[in-house]
Amino acid sequence: MQIIGYVLIIIAVGRFLAELFERLGYPGIVGEITAGLILGYVLTGVPAEDMNLLAEFGIFFLMISAGLEITPEELHIGGKKALPVYVATLATMFLITLPLTGFTVSSGNFLAAAILAVASAPIVVRLKRFFGESYLHVALSYAIISEVAILILVYVLANFKEAGNPVELGVTVLKQVAFIGGVLYVNYKIGIQHKVWLTTQLRKLRSDEAVFGVFMIFAATLGFISEEVGMHFTIGGFLAGLLLHSDLVGTKQYERLETILSGVTYGIFAPIFFAWRGMNFRAEITLWTLYLFLAVYTVRFILTVVMTWDGKPVSSLAKATGLVSFGILGLLVADLGNSYGVLTGELYSLSALTSIGGIFLAATVGRLISTFNSGNGQSL
Repeated sequence: MQIIGYVLIIIAVGRFLAELFERLGYPGIVGEITAGLILGYVLTGVPAEDMNLLAEFGIFFLMISAGLEITPEELHIGGKKALPVYVATLATMFLITLPLTGFTVSSGNFLAAAILAVASAPIVVRLKRFFGESYLHVALSYAIISEVAILILVYVLANFKEAGNPVELGVTVLKQVAFIGGVLYVNYKIGIQHKVWLTTQLRKLRSDEAVFGVFMIFAATLGFISEEVGMHFTIGGFLAGLLLHSDLVGTKQYERLETILSGVTYGIFAPIFFAWRGMNFRAEITLWTLYLFLAVYTVRFILTVVMTWDGKPVSSLAKATGLVSFGILGLLVADLGNSYGVLTGELYSLSALTSIGGIFLAATVGRLISTFNSGNGQSL
């Protein structure tokens, strides 16, 4: 079967199950992952190299969409609350992984801790309809911080293995900091001095496709630069989405861009990405790793509720659900870590199970909170 046949089957089954799960009250992303888990045992001979390329497009567009959901100002405000939670969660997850390496500190502990502390921006965005905008900023800020951190970490570890020189690694990290800081600074200056000019120029574009084309050139450029400085190219895509927010480009241009981007992302590439990650789920699940997963989820949930407590139980549980959403990105990084020889054995199995199981559990908890909230007429 040609690659196009596999792609059409994956998209069709993914969208069908996404619609089914939506009707059951779950985010469609859960159905797309389920489609992948099922198709992994049905489809054989799928050309992995071609599908990996298409899946990479999926995560690229998902990171762009996550960037568009929040402005730099909202990220700054939400990040003040989210960053301490992430640091505390990362430290706690690091301690949890130590028994799996005989209490010997290794790069695998750091990577596994980052996977177990990550949240999923796409999941957070999909859960927005359960909890509303007030929940979104802190949860999405946490997801963005944790996802960017994990992508940087996995590439730092890869570069360190290749370079084997702390000086070269330090130079790489400095280039990454300079790139992100420089892009955000330019965005800040444009927002102050050239906002009207930028909006005027975008209005001259006659079609939505033209707006999308200009944006994709910008996103691809930042993606290429991200790769050049030793980061995952999707960070460039996220920065592109973050920078071209509605406050900068104007509401009309933002809506034109969001409309076509949403169709491309959630109609084509997101189902491929989530289904393909599900098809590649091959972790060895034991009772021990299952117990560890439940322990990790419980510890993270309680820690997050305590650190984000606002006096309202439902609101605090809602934010915790988003912050403990885990995500498919964790599974991708676990696969990369396993291929680099950083994650082995139980660390990989725990990371993989947490990435998949955490999404289903977060969606279920979110649905229960939403149902309870609606039934009691409460507001977050």
